[in-house]
Amino acid sequence: MSWWLAALFGFGALCFAIGSLPLFFDHVAPGTVATMFFVGSIFFTTAAYLQFHETLTAPAGVLPESRPRRRRPLRGAPGRIDWWATAVQLVGTVLFNVSTFAATQVDLGEVQERRLIWGPDLAGSVCFLIASWLAYSEVNRGIVPRPDRSVGWRIAALNLVGSVAFGAAAIAARYLRTTDEPANITLVNLGTFVGAICFLVGAALLPVESAKDDAGLDEELRLGGPAPTAP
Repeated sequence: MSWWLAALFGFGALCFAIGSLPLFFDHVAPGTVATMFFVGSIFFTTAAYLQFHETLTAPAGVLPESRPRRRRPLRGAPGRIDWWATAVQLVGTVLFNVSTFAATQVDLGEVQERRLIWGPDLAGSVCFLIASWLAYSEVNRGIVPRPDRSVGWRIAALNLVGSVAFGAAAIAARYLRTTDEPANITLVNLGTFVGAICFLVGAALLPVESAKDDAGLDEELRLGGPAPTAP
């Protein structure tokens, strides 16, 4: 699953990174740029759903007698922070679907653009920021960075920075009252690119984290107790 998540999140992030590069959008049709972002958002949503589903079916423990929790797709465990993180993230990706698909339409008026493009984009960025903070707070157990700098911490930190960058891009993309031009196109592209790169690197680390977790689990099962941890 970690490899699937890495591939899906990574490809989606790559689409956003390429779409925000002047070398790309200055030499292709605007519709192609919009389609690139829409395709990337679909990969984000697919990965987010798989991660949400994985959270629902994750085992209650790591010992052999632990059994996976079987839940219906629409049922959740709202008392768990990882459920909230993946659920809010999934909502955010769907909002990006709406925003990026609307951007592919060429016949939208100014009011429609604000409601269908900028509005969902801003709301999706807020969802990403909330989800990333929840995930970061879960692995970090506080605001101060963990001393061990684990792979999970690095992934959560990268996703949090990426979400902040996406949020900055969404704010910069607000439409002025007197013109249809974005307020700060440079910040829009820079925030989108930086956020996408953070998500891309975080996605690439997912299989690394999974491999370390598997190694720790094997050691725990071999010893019949918790695996030793670094001081």
